[in-house]
Amino acid sequence: MSTAPSVTDPRRARTSRVGASAPTRRPLALALPFDPIMAVAVIGICACSLITLDTVSQRGLPDGFYFKRQAVYFVAGALLATIISRADYTRLRELKYGTYGFIIVSVLAVKLLGSDALGARRAIQFPGFSFQASELGKVLLVVALAGFLVDRSRWLQDPATTARTLLLAAVPAILVMIQPDLGSSMVYGAIVLALLFVAGIPGRHFAAIAALAAIVITGVVAVAPAVGVEVLRDYQTNRLTAFLHPNENTNEIAYQQNQSRVAIGSGEKTGRGDGATQTSYNFLPEHHTDFVYSVVGERWGFMGAALVLSLYSLLIWRGLRALTMAKNLYGALLAGGITMMLLFQVFINVGMTVGIMPITGIPLPLMSYGGSSVITTFLAIGLLQSVYAQGRATSAGKGRVLGFSP
Repeated sequence: MSTAPSVTDPRRARTSRVGASAPTRRPLALALPFDPIMAVAVIGICACSLITLDTVSQRGLPDGFYFKRQAVYFVAGALLATIISRADYTRLRELKYGTYGFIIVSVLAVKLLGSDALGARRAIQFPGFSFQASELGKVLLVVALAGFLVDRSRWLQDPATTARTLLLAAVPAILVMIQPDLGSSMVYGAIVLALLFVAGIPGRHFAAIAALAAIVITGVVAVAPAVGVEVLRDYQTNRLTAFLHPNENTNEIAYQQNQSRVAIGSGEKTGRGDGATQTSYNFLPEHHTDFVYSVVGERWGFMGAALVLSLYSLLIWRGLRALTMAKNLYGALLAGGITMMLLFQVFINVGMTVGIMPITGIPLPLMSYGGSSVITTFLAIGLLQSVYAQGRATSAGKGRVLGFSP
């Protein structure tokens, strides 16, 4: 029996050859291993900071002093964030005890070796740079507590887990408050609450925390002074309560906040530009650090202030996006804690400049002048980018991740 030769469709053969030789495309998550929207928000905030600081002057300092130094901090921070974003953040979980120990040691070192400024000892002075341990401790506390909660992930319903986490956060918070640095200790409190929420502790634990907080506040504000124990210094108490009655506190206690309100209000819709007086003539103290948002409001008005808040909203949104993209519980905790750290600082700082929150010395992330704050924020951004990139790669390779694993 004769066999006819097989006939192959030339179009099919040509398609097979083309398909076999075509290179495999890399997933977008691997080709672009970072969140570009988050990067745009960060770059925008940094640009706003430099433009604002370029208009700020201080007696005894050369022109552009804050601008040049802040630019150097941004470059150093961006390099650090890039390195961190390319690293495997899960390895930090193994360093949780060392990280926590470093927080305690560094805060104690500031108390022993730090230099006094404005009635507080908050930083160790180095040539050309001051190290503020309480700032770096914010992001390191997230790293340490997230690792602890992952180790206790099977016992999150146990009140002991919540109690131990709160105790671990309370130790550095109290040490920082003693400096005194009330603002940073408040940030520590916001961080631990966010971590407990993301971890999924029961609602009854939060109710118990709220009751405990009410008891502590009552003891600090009312009971302790009555028995002669000074927990908060007089100036701290005055600054915490002056915003409640701004028109009745026109002296130096509320002077800073009143001047800030005047500056922002005078900016109106589009700002006063070079005609700004409150900040240009130093009527508003610390306008390059804690009250930099007031400079924005006076010089560029509602439009400039809204732009800055929009960029922060974009950053917070991408932080929450990184949380949902995290490949495991540890990444979700890192993203949640860092996002709360940023959100809380923005809310308190902007709130105190417009007179709805007390003055606590919390800087505006990436906007306020200061090396420790800038480097710490970029470290946090790098971790967020690492969580996002690894979560995106996992989703692209294995399908959408719907749950977290320890």
